[in-house]
Amino acid sequence: MILTASEAAIAQAAHALRDGLLVGLPTETVYGLAANATDDAAVAQIFVAKGRPADHPLIVHVASVDQVSFFASQVPAFAQALMAAFWPGPLTLILPRQSGVASASAGGQDSIGLRCPSHPVAQAVLQACLPLGVLGVSAPSANRFGRVSPTTAAHVQSELGPDLLVVDGGDCAVGIESTIIDCTRGEPVLLRPGHITRPQIEAACGRAVLDKDAPQELLGQSAPRASGTLASHYAPRAKVRLMTAADIAHKLQALGPHANNLGVWSAEPPASEQAMGSGLGAGVLWRPQANRAEQAAHDLFSVLRDLDARGVTQIWVQLPPDTPEWEGVRDRLQRAAA
Repeated sequence: MILTASEAAIAQAAHALRDGLLVGLPTETVYGLAANATDDAAVAQIFVAKGRPADHPLIVHVASVDQVSFFASQVPAFAQALMAAFWPGPLTLILPRQSGVASASAGGQDSIGLRCPSHPVAQAVLQACLPLGVLGVSAPSANRFGRVSPTTAAHVQSELGPDLLVVDGGDCAVGIESTIIDCTRGEPVLLRPGHITRPQIEAACGRAVLDKDAPQELLGQSAPRASGTLASHYAPRAKVRLMTAADIAHKLQALGPHANNLGVWSAEPPASEQAMGSGLGAGVLWRPQANRAEQAAHDLFSVLRDLDARGVTQIWVQLPPDTPEWEGVRDRLQRAAA
């Protein structure tokens, strides 16, 4: 059941969360499948609905920094600086977890991922939850585990069925999941890139951001498990292949009229209009890839879903530039192709 965002819909969603039900919730990144973060039975329904392993932790969404101390036992100074700079917004911080709080959401770890979303509907629902005793909601992407994340309410319904209450907040502005920074080991460590870039993180907290595969002796312990960091993730049914623009053009030319059931997401059309109409592209569906990282991120999952829905068997994607602003898009594409 999709409800257009309104005061009534927001109140209905908040009461459903209080009552232990699941809700499809828009955020600025992707739509989330939300449950009361401290209700382990409700959180267990997320894992069942998604087909997600119970030890793969969820991100808890909070209305503001005021709820952080309920979930986290420590907040390092550099994490506080990141909250001040980027919350509300698409940044998740992994922090030491308060004992006995949200253990199911944490996947059994002694750390917890926290995020304060900026989407006005998400904020309204979280604020409406507070007087009902719901201090945060666990909300991974509202799709089957490992598949393409949803960026519209209709995507959620197509993934999880018509019975789920989904609040429709429109298309997600960012389009890929949040940047994740591990703050449990004394230094900021990038676990998942996103809209907020590594240079932005470093400028805000005044520290170098380490990679997740930094030597263990440097940090004292291994990285906590975090959402969306498996090698294979965000995958459509079609096989995703990453190529340069030149490789795409060369392979299409070699296939000629035998190119069938093929999707292409590239900055330029893979052939001239004349060639596309004369057989080279008869079985090729092309979608333009934006030359700005922010727009490409916004488009990424909707393009993959659209091409999948049209029955292509392969999706050839022009690999974006290897620069900081494209790191989040490259990460999602590499996982989709794994």
